[in-house]
Amino acid sequence: MELEDLPLEGAYLIKTKPSLDTRGTFLKTYHKGMFEELGLQFNFQETYYSVSKQDVIRGMHFQTPPADQQKIVYVTAGEILDILLDLRKESRSYGKYIAIKLNELGNSIYIPKGLAHGFLTLSESATVVYNVSSIYSKENDTGILWSSFGFEWPVTCPIISERDKNFMDLKNFVTPF
Repeated sequence: MELEDLPLEGAYLIKTKPSLDTRGTFLKTYHKGMFEELGLQFNFQETYYSVSKQDVIRGMHFQTPPADQQKIVYVTAGEILDILLDLRKESRSYGKYIAIKLNELGNSIYIPKGLAHGFLTLSESATVVYNVSSIYSKENDTGILWSSFGFEWPVTCPIISERDKNFMDLKNFVTPF
């Protein structure tokens, strides 16, 4: 396991080496000691996953303080384009975003508190796992409108939930981070 700095302050690509043989693939997604050696303190409070069809956009989600959360996100089946948007007003990368392809053969993304997260399913379907550092809080669960921060999503007819369609534009968002 090794960390690669991403252009958003405090976000990392966690590079893993899958073991491939005639049976299939084996991949370690978390090791407390290795994370600590790499300088990441992460205490899981919940883990969940989503299964999404091709062209589904989920996002841009986050929880506000005091229920804000770190996340480790990875794919167990399929391929996604994972998007992070920095909402931390004191960050050097405030208002910036990145896009990274993830699939079942590899890497994870470490997302610090104060970043919005979303993705586009590129394959026929994709299963995405989220490990989070705080319990889900309905009062603190929110998002930024997927189309409001300058990213050109590579999809012509996205499938988006009503909830995600009704999030606030980034330009009208007052950040609590």
